[in-house]
Amino acid sequence: MSLSRQVAVAGVYEHPTRFAPDKTMFQIMAESVRGALDDCGLTIKDVDGLLTAGMGMGAMAIVGFCDYLNLTPNFVDSTNIGGSSFVAHVAHAAAAINAGLCEVAVIVYGSTAASSRFAIGTGGGGHGGDPCDQYEFPYGPTTVGAYAMIAQRHMHDYGTTSEQLAEIAVTMRLHASMNPVAKYRDPITVDDVLASRVISSPLHLLDCCIISDGGGALVVTSAARARDLKKKPAYVLGVGETVRHAARGQRDFLEIAAAQSGRLAFARAGVAHQDIDMAMIYDSFTITVLATLENLGFCKRGEGGPFVTGGRLRFDGALPINTDGGGLSSNHPGMRGMFLVIEAVKQLRGECGPRQVKDCKIALAHGTGGALGTRHSGATLIMTNQ
Repeated sequence: MSLSRQVAVAGVYEHPTRFAPDKTMFQIMAESVRGALDDCGLTIKDVDGLLTAGMGMGAMAIVGFCDYLNLTPNFVDSTNIGGSSFVAHVAHAAAAINAGLCEVAVIVYGSTAASSRFAIGTGGGGHGGDPCDQYEFPYGPTTVGAYAMIAQRHMHDYGTTSEQLAEIAVTMRLHASMNPVAKYRDPITVDDVLASRVISSPLHLLDCCIISDGGGALVVTSAARARDLKKKPAYVLGVGETVRHAARGQRDFLEIAAAQSGRLAFARAGVAHQDIDMAMIYDSFTITVLATLENLGFCKRGEGGPFVTGGRLRFDGALPINTDGGGLSSNHPGMRGMFLVIEAVKQLRGECGPRQVKDCKIALAHGTGGALGTRHSGATLIMTNQ
């Protein structure tokens, strides 16, 4: 059954904190839930579905958060597929609403990664007890190392350059300069990126996402109900989610999950690539953006390097990307999929001020979880304001 235009994101809220040593994870989450409900004019009494995931959250953490909110929902989902979780949660909430399992679902995330000094993705247990870890941890893999191998392979096969990757970071910083809550707002240049220290060759410090505290929430409900609420709805057109892994040694590592999740989302949405007015692409590293754009089909494989140059990804370019500043400059509290959806909805509403994309009618959000060079998830969401 198609979900196209039957369900909408009616409320969004991004917690403004980037460093909150005085707050707990649950406090950030609760404040985000309140903000998203206020955004659309609903209250906690209207909520009968709750979806969440988090770094370090155990299997019963969602029950603990329900206790924190004094909430007893009819539908719960704690699916955790890393940074793409909250993009996938929109699909899960839409399916639940369409099936009559709940009427108003809240998706929420909160993290104190920065103030808790949590070393994200540095190896030594970062994959949460995955049985495959026993074969990898003795050799000291890191998340940045896995992405660096993807970048090395792309450079070897297609001649992609560090300068081309750097343009992605420069564009994200430009967008962050227009976002008052972004963590880093000072402009940078391609030379600044190349001059920053190498973290894992060929990736420099400014090719890597930042670490921050943060959180956010979404309110998802039926299109019919959303139309009567306070803000313009963002209607769900199409969704797709999947994973990639080592495939018993047979995998092409430059084909990432986005190739499958994107194909599903576009087919279900019934739109073409040229219909997309802006996109929120998970930017754990600059290479993540380049590889994702190729795999989503915005350009052919191997053409990502030239594609991301020349201002194409700017808010006023042909394909605006990560207009909030992304994980490279705005925030990255461990799992960033939440903020992809929030910014996409704000763009569809026309609420982004100086970084607003002109005539934005259809937006795409794609989340990545895990690491491209090992095992990862991908979730793609396409929304419209019409």
